[in-house]
Amino acid sequence: MDTLSINQATIWLTLGFLLLAIEAIAFGFTSGLLLFGSLGALLTGGLLWLSVVPNSFVAAIACFAVATSVITLVLWRPLKRLQSGAELGHDRSSDLIGLSFVLSSDVSDSAPGVHKYSGIHWRVEPAEQVPDRLISAGTRVKVSAVSVGVFYVEPFTEPTGNP
Repeated sequence: MDTLSINQATIWLTLGFLLLAIEAIAFGFTSGLLLFGSLGALLTGGLLWLSVVPNSFVAAIACFAVATSVITLVLWRPLKRLQSGAELGHDRSSDLIGLSFVLSSDVSDSAPGVHKYSGIHWRVEPAEQVPDRLISAGTRVKVSAVSVGVFYVEPFTEPTGNP
């Protein structure tokens, strides 16, 4: 038991980083539960290391509970808003605008497609200006807007120019 109290700050910091790694790798920062717990554990470990919190198991558990609760209350709404994408809209200034590829399946509002680009599977939806909101498989399309994980595409037309 003495070893636990001597290395308690290290244990809490390790637990915090371990939970953060699991959240990132397994859930891609989508669950939040492990994120808030990991931040609480990191804060607890830091406060124990700085001797702000007494080096006892009960004090560490209480600090972890309070820290996790406060972090959750402070970060819940901003992270929820960010995750919903409500404030982000469709980005029309991305470097991905103009990317062209051939659709492997029909794309419509009710049945979005998928395109793998740079190791990521992007959902593909018709852009706002596409008539009938349907693009057939085999059509060359270009990205006209992006959102989190979504390409908004329109049929690709070759630029006409005079040489």
